[in-house]
Amino acid sequence: MTMQIGPITFPPQPVFLAPMEDVTDIGFRLLCKRFGASMVYTEFVSAEALVRSVKSTIDKLTIRDEERPVGIQIYGRDIEAMVEAARIVEEVHPDIIDLNFGCPVKKVAGKGAGAGMLRNIPLMLDITREVVKAVKVPVTVKTRLGWDKDNIIIGTLAEQLQDCGISALTIHGRTRSQMYTGEADWTMIGEVRRNPRIHIPIIGNGDITTPEEAKRAFDDYGVDAMMVGRATFGRPWLFKEFRDYLDGKEPDPTMNFSWKLDVLIEQLRINVNRIDEYRGILHTRRHLAASPIFKGIPNFRSKRIAILRAEHLDELLNILEEVRQELG
Repeated sequence: MTMQIGPITFPPQPVFLAPMEDVTDIGFRLLCKRFGASMVYTEFVSAEALVRSVKSTIDKLTIRDEERPVGIQIYGRDIEAMVEAARIVEEVHPDIIDLNFGCPVKKVAGKGAGAGMLRNIPLMLDITREVVKAVKVPVTVKTRLGWDKDNIIIGTLAEQLQDCGISALTIHGRTRSQMYTGEADWTMIGEVRRNPRIHIPIIGNGDITTPEEAKRAFDDYGVDAMMVGRATFGRPWLFKEFRDYLDGKEPDPTMNFSWKLDVLIEQLRINVNRIDEYRGILHTRRHLAASPIFKGIPNFRSKRIAILRAEHLDELLNILEEVRQELG
């Protein structure tokens, strides 16, 4: 079955790229899109910073037609700021505006935004209701199961958010207090999906790292879509692996080490050209550090240190080519 968010129709079992700060820049989004991501999201942006026209925040609103459908996610704790930010975002014509009520990090949740909203549900609902009224594009929400294990509220909250007029709900299967520890509880996500009163798409998120896990999540919990975040670090091709498996295709034999290294080098060059040499390398380092393609390489430690210390593009490219030759 196809899935609908507002006017956007998705194929069966779509897989989305989660919004992540300092990760889902335009270069990474375009790569993920190329490899089969059904929808991508920008880095999440602060409503307060948007309203104040902070340049670094405004820059995050840059989107291109070839990455569509694309969502822009905003966070904040003030109704007026969130409404104004949503109107600012609408001017760049995203396909979706997503409200972040799930980010657990202290600098966001500790100030009452993101997952901090799980301690002030009336305000969360007021913000959602007012943003939905203020813009014409579909508004969606991403949140967690609750603040902690003693306050699992997602069952009721999902209905309340739906009543505010949102077009879809993404649920990360952890509480705020869990941060990213422990295991995501997909049982709770499945219960929301099976609630007969829920008629909007439910998107599951949390701990999906392999195509087999993705298929089990769709089959066992009935979610309409899946959102993948940290598992994509250093492997934007993960979406092709998911898509091929979900569509019943055999693994692509051309996706070997050398092919994957070329993808990471392309990502590196995109970031260097987009920002500058030094910051482009810094921006790509977390992907190089996290990429599973380097795991299991004998005596790789010294090369890994060199990769993470390199400050010039030629130097870094030479190190990566040395790794390729050694595995040749």
